[in-house]
Amino acid sequence: MAEEVKAESLMEKIEDKILGHHDSPAPEVVHHDSPRSMKDKVFRIFGRERPVHHVFGGGKLADIFLWRDKKLSGGILGGATVMWLLFELLEYHLLTLVAHVLIAAITAFFLWSNGLGFINKSPPKIPEIQIPEKTLLQIVSAITFEINRALVVIRDIASGKDLKQFLSVIAGLWIVSILGKSCNFLTLVYIAIVLLFSVPVFYEKYDHKIDPLAEKAMFEIKKQYAVFDAKVLSKIPRGALKAKKI
Repeated sequence: MAEEVKAESLMEKIEDKILGHHDSPAPEVVHHDSPRSMKDKVFRIFGRERPVHHVFGGGKLADIFLWRDKKLSGGILGGATVMWLLFELLEYHLLTLVAHVLIAAITAFFLWSNGLGFINKSPPKIPEIQIPEKTLLQIVSAITFEINRALVVIRDIASGKDLKQFLSVIAGLWIVSILGKSCNFLTLVYIAIVLLFSVPVFYEKYDHKIDPLAEKAMFEIKKQYAVFDAKVLSKIPRGALKAKKI
């Protein structure tokens, strides 16, 4: 009898964790939501409330990842594929590739300019290539911001404030270490680029089918974590350790 009561109390705790119930029941309020408000309350991955284009910043970067500019997106993905083939399959080295490209380009322009001079034509105007200072500073600023944010997250995790976040990061790093054994860094970068150019546009097109499946998956994950929390994490004597330190 005592085991049944204990099992029932455990299940009640799990349901409270999943559904977010409090000890004191709130009065039931009936709202007559309009179809528009019901549509806005649909579950979105990562709590997304804005279109996918806005999630990526809504600028040129979002246009590239979501294939708004098909020529530019295809060119970047094609260039990344060529680079991966050269370095991974043909085993080119970066310095060798840069040297060969410069040799070919300088030789072609040199012969072209001198060839036009022999037939009494004006030499071609070679365009000036400059890296925009504003764009470069924006890229450096964005990278710096993300690095600083990652350092803050690492500091919070290391301080022992959130056990759930700690376990999630450890699991993620363990997966990364397993992937690192099976393929090198360049292949991982190329896989990440391919995913960036395929997953967002696929999700934007089929989000009405993906979101319900993601909702079910998230509910199951929360349910399993609640069971793990009730049986394992809640029994870790963290409060006792704090009392001893004080």
